[in-house]
Amino acid sequence: MIRIIINMKKPRRKSAQREKIYAIIRASAEHPTAKEVYDQLRKESPAAGLGNVYRNIGILLEEGRIVRRDFGDGIEHFDAVTNLHYHFVCESCGRVVDFSLPVQDSITELARRNTRHTVTGHAIQFYGTCEECNIKSADIRGKRGGEKK
Repeated sequence: MIRIIINMKKPRRKSAQREKIYAIIRASAEHPTAKEVYDQLRKESPAAGLGNVYRNIGILLEEGRIVRRDFGDGIEHFDAVTNLHYHFVCESCGRVVDFSLPVQDSITELARRNTRHTVTGHAIQFYGTCEECNIKSADIRGKRGGEKK
């Protein structure tokens, strides 16, 4: 028996603006928000609208070219690195960066073995103070004559 599967979704036209939005997200190591993408896009295309940015981000999400990230600040961030990886969130400035650690597949397997849930993956975020904030903090303490906060 031959099964034919037809995708009922209408194919999307390639969009120059969508590709620019994707390039902005892909070029950012800091997981931009839609507003940050919009601000960057406006530098190249002053007529760009925020609604159009949101619509194109939705399409990029649907296509699986980007993923939505939640870093606990109540704002959606976007990431063009769609494979499993970890993040570092600075508690001082809010900066978010990819964390260079090998993915620990054993964590997911351990969770599968120790629960009755269907575990499909995991996400890990590290929190602390980034190098830049540490340097600024040290500079401020140094100017105060070694006085601590």
